[in-house]
Amino acid sequence: MKKVSMLETKSNLASPHQCKSQQWKAEEEKCTTTKLSEMLGLEEFFSLKAWRASLAELVGTAVFVFALDTIVISTYETQTKTPKLIMSFLIAVTTTIILIAINPISGSHINPAITLAAMLVGVISLSRAVIYILAQCAGAVLGALALKAVVSSTIEETFSLGGCTLNVIAPGPNGPIMIGLGTSQALWLEIICTFVLLFAAIWIAFDHRQARALGRVMVVSIIGIVVGLLVFISTTLTATKGYAGVGMNPARCLGPALVRGGHLWNGHWIFWVGPAIACVAFYLYTKLIPQQHFHADGFKHDFLNILKAIFSSNHAHKK
Repeated sequence: MKKVSMLETKSNLASPHQCKSQQWKAEEEKCTTTKLSEMLGLEEFFSLKAWRASLAELVGTAVFVFALDTIVISTYETQTKTPKLIMSFLIAVTTTIILIAINPISGSHINPAITLAAMLVGVISLSRAVIYILAQCAGAVLGALALKAVVSSTIEETFSLGGCTLNVIAPGPNGPIMIGLGTSQALWLEIICTFVLLFAAIWIAFDHRQARALGRVMVVSIIGIVVGLLVFISTTLTATKGYAGVGMNPARCLGPALVRGGHLWNGHWIFWVGPAIACVAFYLYTKLIPQQHFHADGFKHDFLNILKAIFSSNHAHKK
């Protein structure tokens, strides 16, 4: 039998210190992975509660799109002297009512821009944001389909199903011409108006201290009023035929575009990119102001914290 030298035995056996070090690294890596999973909210993909909340977002967005587009068409069809003012007032009231209806269930986003802002700030997880945005887009399509089913083909064509338009084709002296708003101007309007909505209204809902002090009804009423004002300002300020005003809600613009198609796809990307830029700008604002002015303790899903966790996880794997 071959004898094993003492030197070989020592080399083959790990020291207690090395074992503890390896065990500590494994536990640290597992802890980091678990923490990242919780911050991303991955368990919510399998949560019945999250999917039930998304159902409220789907139905709420469907009703919102149907009601909003109906208001746009009805206001201009009645040929009132102040259609933009009446339309904006009705939009404000309708938005408030729908937000009150689904707020206890899902937080009443009914807008991918608000969901994205909530995810960046940390009010909801990335997983829930994905679930909500998918539900909102599906709801917007259902709302547009419902509207298409009840209006005549003439009204559908004349008002583009109440969708978000930058320009339309109109008869001209030498044939059909395209009238509407320029791409850069429309993009700036989307960015500015969406940021104002987040800053002046959604900010109050995210700040726990203000939200509790004002109450749910007051908070959603402020949001509805701000939405109505921004719609009125954008349509009046530009005074351009063919431009339907700011969307501030990508899902609301997507629904009619998928159902109606045609020129609704012209510059459609603006209604997504503009609000997305505004959400990032709003998030940066919340990180730059003094922390004592933003009472949002417990927002563990904050995007910056997620990036830190991802960096820590990668660093642990490299070790």
